[in-house]
Amino acid sequence: MSLTRNACAAISLPMADLSALTAEFPAASRAAWLALVAKTLGDAPFESLRRSTVEGLDIEPLYDGAPEPQTFAARPFDAERPWDIRTLTVHPDRFAANREILGDLEGGAASAILRVDPTGAAGVAVGSAEDLAVALQDVVLEFAPIGLDAGFLGAQAADWLATLAKASPGAKPLFHLDPLSAFAETGASPGPIQSHLVSAATVARRLAETYPLGQLFLASGRVAHEAGGGEALEVALAAAAALAYAKALVRAGLPTAEAFARITLGLAADADYFLTIAKLRAARLVCARIATACGADGRARIEARSSRRMLTAKDAWTNMIRLTAAGFGAAVGGADAVVLGTFTDALGPPTAFARRQSRNVQLVLMEEAHVGRVADPAAGSGYVETLSDAIARAAWAEFQAIEAQGGAVAALSSGHIARKVAAAMAARATPRIVGVTAFAPELETPVEVERPTPKPVGAPSPRLPGPDGACPPLKPIRLAEAFEVAK
Repeated sequence: MSLTRNACAAISLPMADLSALTAEFPAASRAAWLALVAKTLGDAPFESLRRSTVEGLDIEPLYDGAPEPQTFAARPFDAERPWDIRTLTVHPDRFAANREILGDLEGGAASAILRVDPTGAAGVAVGSAEDLAVALQDVVLEFAPIGLDAGFLGAQAADWLATLAKASPGAKPLFHLDPLSAFAETGASPGPIQSHLVSAATVARRLAETYPLGQLFLASGRVAHEAGGGEALEVALAAAAALAYAKALVRAGLPTAEAFARITLGLAADADYFLTIAKLRAARLVCARIATACGADGRARIEARSSRRMLTAKDAWTNMIRLTAAGFGAAVGGADAVVLGTFTDALGPPTAFARRQSRNVQLVLMEEAHVGRVADPAAGSGYVETLSDAIARAAWAEFQAIEAQGGAVAALSSGHIARKVAAAMAARATPRIVGVTAFAPELETPVEVERPTPKPVGAPSPRLPGPDGACPPLKPIRLAEAFEVAK
């Protein structure tokens, strides 16, 4: 990776001095590199070093020079706290969830996401403002932004959070309304999906007046990633969702510029940190183009969550390395907030130890590895700049295809997104997974997980009048699962 002007400024070394230091070394030529490669490869062709993504984007073994670095609105630079360390809580018991959130905040996290599921099967059993108050007891919302992941209950849950936040002037709640992701993953909506967008936007418009610093919608492409889709599709779906939510907010009465400013992009961070870096940079380019075309600020806020599909149940300790790579890629790629899952997520709810490991990964990256002390360390790298540009162009083309179908809802309903995901899965080579398909341990060391018993609570129905919406579901996968069963 090239040493950029940003990096030089960070280490207080002028470019002229850098040239003086390197003057005594002969310039490397492509011909010299190819000669060494040929000697190493023997009979194997040079083309064997070339790779491509599942969407057919080429990855060359050598980039002679860097294209002109792209300019985009990145996150505000803060060397002391460059990104928001955010945690996710899914424990079904409200009291246990409260202990997890408080422990995370005391252990270095800056904010938290609470996944709401009144049944307790896939999240915290919350069905009212009183239930949510138990889960958030002693959390000072003015200093620790709390976000929700509530699916089709998003509008009701946003009101519950708003009720609690009234006692904290200056609170910056993350309402994270996102009915499109719930629709895409489940393949159905309780009532017309368009009605859920209207309902969410109506609630969001009201909350925007009370909480001028709060984020209203999460426009996520992660559902495509977790189902096996490629990077360009993920960015395109996030962009299309952002546009759909912005339109809904404008129709509800919010000015266009404010509508875009109140939407956070949701993307996945994978163990392939170069792809993660390039994908996040590409997402900012694509969304900046959309926002500026609509007369809004082009800076995108990005929440990056670690990929669930990369995790293994076998030899789960190796997931710590995957999560570290994902956290590094998200931080270098410029995420405003990073949510790292735990190394036991493929097995069950995490223990306090597992949660501490994930927090500490980010704390080490931030405070000991100083990853955030350069605003955009990938700028100027021939590989990353080229890959960022390629993903951005492919994502823009896919975004146009989604909009040609009528937008995100239409593209999901018609099966267009599902077909793209299926094509990416078909193009995916047999994965080499450490601990599963490669270097499997002779004797596996067990890991501990929580074994809670969900206790459902009463909750309002998310159903809206009208026929249910339907689309081919984008079911989450784990790439290692088929090989773990085979073993």
